[in-house]
Amino acid sequence: MFSDFLSRLTKPDPEPLNDGDARLALTALLVRIAKSDGAYEASEKARIEAIGAARYDLSPADAADLLKDAEALEAEAPDTVRFTRAIKDAVAYEDRIAVVEALWQVALADGERDAKEDAVIRMAASFLGVSDMDSAQARQRVTKA
Repeated sequence: MFSDFLSRLTKPDPEPLNDGDARLALTALLVRIAKSDGAYEASEKARIEAIGAARYDLSPADAADLLKDAEALEAEAPDTVRFTRAIKDAVAYEDRIAVVEALWQVALADGERDAKEDAVIRMAASFLGVSDMDSAQARQRVTKA
């Protein structure tokens, strides 16, 4: 279903993603983070839908559709590196910090901080080119909210 999308991501020098593809890649990355602890909770799915609705001004139905597509893409995707590289190429640094904040929102949606999720977020933040300090501040903003 996403073979063309994945083939563009796996090119040695991929072109920047259009808005729709960047949205899908980000949401698939959120799904990957949510699944990284071995449990993909309803609270995490709801948080991903809420992030999609708020970030992209989507209706609840459109946010649910985006999540469904992102889950399918995440299941087909070979690794996290290609997602983060595509997002890095598609968005400005300030928006990448917002992506890291969204990753923390999803990881903490179940009320627990998991070492596996932490490791995946640290890796994703690094691949996104977000500094450790900015990532830590993003996590702090989420935990204070």
